[in-house]
Amino acid sequence: MKKLREETVPHNTGWAAELRKGQLIRIRGTTTVDFVAFNLGNVRERFDQARTKVYNMKIFISTGDKLMSRANQHLMTIVEDTYRDGTHDLQKGMCSGSRFRLAQQEGRLREYYHREVEIPDHGCWENLSRALEPYGIAPEDIPSPFNLYQTMKIDGVTGRMEHTTIRPQPGTYMDLRAEMDLLVAFSACPDLPVGGKPVDLLIYEP
Repeated sequence: MKKLREETVPHNTGWAAELRKGQLIRIRGTTTVDFVAFNLGNVRERFDQARTKVYNMKIFISTGDKLMSRANQHLMTIVEDTYRDGTHDLQKGMCSGSRFRLAQQEGRLREYYHREVEIPDHGCWENLSRALEPYGIAPEDIPSPFNLYQTMKIDGVTGRMEHTTIRPQPGTYMDLRAEMDLLVAFSACPDLPVGGKPVDLLIYEP
């Protein structure tokens, strides 16, 4: 393994960088990570939750599965996934300051987050917007993310979704390989059900 870059992304902040074809990014954490990817040659082409689910024919993806764009192009491959305690999420969007305030106004914080929480003034929407701004990505062009380590309880009959407090053990990671030159970004989510933590990343070549 040839290490190219190694960083720790603080809790409730965002990060973005270019990733060349064949390079891998390892995301290690014990908290939810909202991850997005764009074709570096045409940033209007970006990760798509729906295309990813349909291509892999499942709503929970892991080792060997592909991240797809809306144009059905293969963006990334999950090379290794060591999360054994739960699943990753492809149903939700991302949290934001306005989302937190609405839940508070409606008296639904405990319903969503299993406990009374002190809401932050921003979340993943703002984190990704700030991280991607230098690359010319407008906030409205940020796709719904691949939410790593966010285990959701989903009723297969009613479709009802519920948050859980299931999160990875220390040392858990996912390796994703770029199948084209990409712009990638993620937010270290405030993860209100459990309380967010910093996220470690490593970019490397095999």
